[in-house]
Amino acid sequence: MASIGFIGLGNMGGPMAANLVKAGHQVTGFDIVPKLSEALAATGGRAAASAAKAAASGELVITMLPAGPQVRAGVLAKAHKSSLLIDCSTIDVDTARAVAAAAAEAGFDMLDAPVSGGVAGAEAASLTFMVGGEAGVFARAQPVLAAMGRTIVHAGPAGNGQAAKICNNMILGVSMIAVCEAFSLAERLGLSAQTLFDIAGKSSGQCWAMTSYCPVPGPVPSSPANRDYAPGFTAAMMLKDLRLAQQAAGGVAAPTPLGAAAASLYQLFVDKETEVLDFSAIYRLIGRPDRKK
Repeated sequence: MASIGFIGLGNMGGPMAANLVKAGHQVTGFDIVPKLSEALAATGGRAAASAAKAAASGELVITMLPAGPQVRAGVLAKAHKSSLLIDCSTIDVDTARAVAAAAAEAGFDMLDAPVSGGVAGAEAASLTFMVGGEAGVFARAQPVLAAMGRTIVHAGPAGNGQAAKICNNMILGVSMIAVCEAFSLAERLGLSAQTLFDIAGKSSGQCWAMTSYCPVPGPVPSSPANRDYAPGFTAAMMLKDLRLAQQAAGGVAAPTPLGAAAASLYQLFVDKETEVLDFSAIYRLIGRPDRKK
């Protein structure tokens, strides 16, 4: 079993760190919100007094941070030289590659390993990890990642994990909007949501955003739509990822008109509603713009 420093114990990082403890690893965690570090200690982990102490405690150091600037601040000056650094944050590709280069120059092995699966996946240890970095380093990290996720994919060199994440979530954001539009149209044409779900779910319109995460109350009992859109993955986080996709697209002159439209709609929704709603709640804007429910 490994000794692991874990920095960032929020909605995703907290359950991920707890699953590492369940798997028998020695986990020392830190978060700027003290009660989150205390919650890890209650599961059998250890609470560190600072990020530096968490980083110095592990042969692996995992970070789950809000954005690129926090990742750039880094743990290079705090971790042991033999430590493997794994950043699970979702950040821009350029920052991921710059931080990996700085880590290599300082003598560290590093991976970018953003995740998909939301809070439910973090809690169930069923996340998908998209990992960028050297193949040998990926092999070293894989057993630890397996304690937190079900699908672990090596996406290629540094930064490719982030590239995979933003491309995947651009697909998800666009497809969720398309599903919302289709269900709104069906309602106005007198076709029930359940009937459309039963037909499209077995036809060429089938997609994950509909069959696993239907934005309309009723057809998928486990979807946030049946919990007043309590989040599994917030609209604000979807907007963040769509912005990252647009930033990356601009950097390589890739045309992404639907991705750009999705980013604009999610910006409008976050401005109009509350950013803590699930991203599927954009149905409130698209499906029934005249009412909140």
